[in-house]
Amino acid sequence: MSEMHHDGGKAALDGRWDRVRTRLRSMLGDDVYQSWFARVEAASLDAGTVNLTVPTPFLKTWIQSHYAEMLKDCAISEIDGAERISLTVRQMGRPVRQDSADAQAVSLSTDSGRRPMPRIGQIESAVGGSDAAFNADANGSQGSPLDKRATFDTFVVGAPNRLAQAAAKQVAETVLDKPLRFNPLFIHSPVGLGKTHLLQAIAWEVKRQASNAQVVYYTAERFRWKFVEALRKDTSMSFKERIRGIDVLLLDDLEFLQGDRTSEEFDHTVNALLDSGKQVVVASARAPAQIESLDQRMRSRLSGGLVVEISPLDYDLRLKILERRLEEKRVGDPTFHIGRDVLEFLAERLTEGGRELDGAITRLQATCHFGGAPVTLESAEHIIRDLMRGIEPRRIKVEDILRVVSKHFGVSKNDILSQRRHRSIVWPRQVGMFLAKAMTARSLPEIGRRFGGRDHTTVLHAIRKIDGELQGNSRLRAEIEELKKMLAG
Repeated sequence: MSEMHHDGGKAALDGRWDRVRTRLRSMLGDDVYQSWFARVEAASLDAGTVNLTVPTPFLKTWIQSHYAEMLKDCAISEIDGAERISLTVRQMGRPVRQDSADAQAVSLSTDSGRRPMPRIGQIESAVGGSDAAFNADANGSQGSPLDKRATFDTFVVGAPNRLAQAAAKQVAETVLDKPLRFNPLFIHSPVGLGKTHLLQAIAWEVKRQASNAQVVYYTAERFRWKFVEALRKDTSMSFKERIRGIDVLLLDDLEFLQGDRTSEEFDHTVNALLDSGKQVVVASARAPAQIESLDQRMRSRLSGGLVVEISPLDYDLRLKILERRLEEKRVGDPTFHIGRDVLEFLAERLTEGGRELDGAITRLQATCHFGGAPVTLESAEHIIRDLMRGIEPRRIKVEDILRVVSKHFGVSKNDILSQRRHRSIVWPRQVGMFLAKAMTARSLPEIGRRFGGRDHTTVLHAIRKIDGELQGNSRLRAEIEELKKMLAG
């Protein structure tokens, strides 16, 4: 199909793009859609390529890294003649031109699954510093994006994570041995302590040692979406056959795996892979016994392998991470320097996790680069004051609670605010009201208004309901504490 320059052709494309928008909104929910897709525009359809534009390079990179295949599938379903998509950044009213190499890198063709799988040394960053083509099974079924920086070489080891790192490396080095030594391997910890880094490091190391091994890394959200798409397209059997034919399955954020059919398919997949001697590695914020979305058999099976916990980072490990990140920054910017006193101050005050430490170093480098002044202890304290616990406590908002609760329970914010009375909606709504009372200064009538215009007696009932359930229910207490940590972090 030729490029649509005339008004009629552009209007037709706009109409079909509106259908793509509607599909994305229904699949992702309003919050996610508004965050990432509300400003995406369809510019033209040229020889099977839907040319889309976005206002910022960051938005382009994020969509390519997290929603590329979903966006492509929706476009193909709703736009006649579409075979692939291409994203460019709008500038001064028109998209930035790309050279042929860049266009090839960001274009997402329906033929991508037929490309030969590259060897580790040949991998180039295709979307946002990750490599989706490598992270695929033999039939081209794409997993979640991999960060090429997440290797064992860049993982900083200390007492809190030494066992998890050793187990992950052992798995990566012996994944094709029979019998496997640690199968399944289950790594759990609070957020930001390195679980995702270790899972992706396993993927890169396996491919380095055995380039023909079929390795797929999924987040729970990605696994669920792929399975739901397969059901919608009536290709679920093909999906099952593909994923059960791989050598290594790496699944991240298991606690977010929601939906009865998705959980059932996950159970069948894990059992099939384990029974056939294939390696399974799972990461979660909670231990298997604490994940209520799993049935008892799967909790038992996951617990039957090696379960390792990454403990909160101690002072020594935090300091080592800061030193490593400083070394990495100085490779590209030799003039950047942070004194030992500043590093020790950061290690002492930043106690939440590795991402917080990475963010502090990045922030200090940017300030030093653009401000032209050296980093002192006083300036460092000012620059990262919002990261330090106890200096400026974060103010929790009802909107934050709605966002965290909807993601945790796998329901949309609109469902929580609606009049629906199904237990799968009522329970998250009651938990959200309980958290709003516990963590904000809002009155009961105010909370009721923010939760869909409900009466204060409804809020009081929800609070009493959760209070009653907490008595003698250790799992619920742990879940509530985890939600509080997520909100306070």
